[in-house]
Amino acid sequence: MIQPTLPILLALTLVAGCSGIVADRAIVNGTGPELLKLRTGPGLDYGVVRGLPDGTELNRYDCVTEIGQLWCEVSPVDAAGVRGWVSADYLSGG
Repeated sequence: MIQPTLPILLALTLVAGCSGIVADRAIVNGTGPELLKLRTGPGLDYGVVRGLPDGTELNRYDCVTEIGQLWCEVSPVDAAGVRGWVSADYLSGG
């Protein structure tokens, strides 16, 4: 017989794994006078959501490699409802 707590633990594990918990913070760095383009997907072919200046604090979620380039899904700390992808080349630890 299955212990009553086992299904609960399995459900909590599933929810925690799918919750999109913020892994860490990052800061936009190295763009100079240009803005880092926050894109709708991980690559240069995706549309631009907005520009992010150096010093912008970001919540960093997942990162993926597309055509040899590392891209991270992020949201600005001051605009958590805005989410998109940026090149990891312009991110530093937060």
